[in-house]
Amino acid sequence: MKYYIIAGEASGDLHGSNLIKQIKLLDTAATIDCWGGDLMQQAGANLVKHYRELAFMGFAEVVKNLPTIFKNLSFCKQDILNFKPDVLVLIDYPGFNLRIAKWAKEHNIKVVYYISPQVWAWKANRVKQMKLCIDKMLCIIPFEKEYYKANWNWEVEYVGHPLTEVISQWSLVNKSKVKSQNPITKEHQSPNTKGFVAILPGSRKQEITKKLPIMLEVAKAFPNYEFVVAKAPGQEDSFYESFLKSYPNVSAISNNTYQLLSVAKAAIVTSGTATLETALFGVPEVVCYKTSNISYAIGKRLVKIKFISLVNLIMDKLIVKELIQDELTTKNLVAELDDLLNNEVRKKQLQDDYALLWNKLAAGGNASETAARMIWEMVQQ
Repeated sequence: MKYYIIAGEASGDLHGSNLIKQIKLLDTAATIDCWGGDLMQQAGANLVKHYRELAFMGFAEVVKNLPTIFKNLSFCKQDILNFKPDVLVLIDYPGFNLRIAKWAKEHNIKVVYYISPQVWAWKANRVKQMKLCIDKMLCIIPFEKEYYKANWNWEVEYVGHPLTEVISQWSLVNKSKVKSQNPITKEHQSPNTKGFVAILPGSRKQEITKKLPIMLEVAKAFPNYEFVVAKAPGQEDSFYESFLKSYPNVSAISNNTYQLLSVAKAAIVTSGTATLETALFGVPEVVCYKTSNISYAIGKRLVKIKFISLVNLIMDKLIVKELIQDELTTKNLVAELDDLLNNEVRKKQLQDDYALLWNKLAAGGNASETAARMIWEMVQQ
């Protein structure tokens, strides 16, 4: 069978790669074309376009790049027609993928949506169109199944969260390794360090440029800690050099984010999937969000959620501190990081909450395997 899969950012590339592996186990003759990244390509798909060419963050930035976006949409539609897939699998990335879903339905192409758009946060009216053009919706956040049923009378599937399987598999492979074999402790630890603080500034150039300078200034207040920046897989090493050169206790790593989280004492994390990964590794974190003033003003009017962090949203309470827009200052980050590193009561409470979070997400089972099976069964119909 022929599968066409579209992911538009780093997290989609990760989950798409595991989905591809599971599809290939079920369908050994599968032919897969994709929009995604290196991981999906390594999993065996033919990479049509890399997500680094697609990622635009914020309302103003999207408007500014509309010609590129429309060009990508046009190219994508033609490429799908040329490929003639048995099924189109769309992974998150709603601004682009929902347009493709509507078009695909008009061309009688089966559509599966894996990782639901966050319509419970904003643009809930999208669901009316989604019900018409999506043949099967596969959700990874526990409350989404009930949300769609109660609010839209739409039966969707909850398959579990793929990060629990990803981190479990990683831990299984790496747990037996001694600390000295970890590339972080081996290459970045100075003799008198108290430990590592992870900085996860995001995957898009726009968000990294906005937040990383503020995050890095925190390192000056903690000279006895080693701060390590996790570089985004879609960005060149040279992009980070100008940011890092003024900080003696800051270094950077590529393709080793989980190794970093496995030894980090705390983390400064950009809002997104990374906040959930950090929590599932049990690392105390502070969540950061900052965009252009125009984008933030528009977003504040449209987005109707109590929290921005997936950790807090899933647990439905404030577990990790969120520093948003004007609150994201070096002074506030220093105060929060000091508490995360030194407040033992706070650390114990975080570990208890993280354990509950893990259990809630793992209850759905192996997400990639379940999603692949549902897609495979649908293709057979």
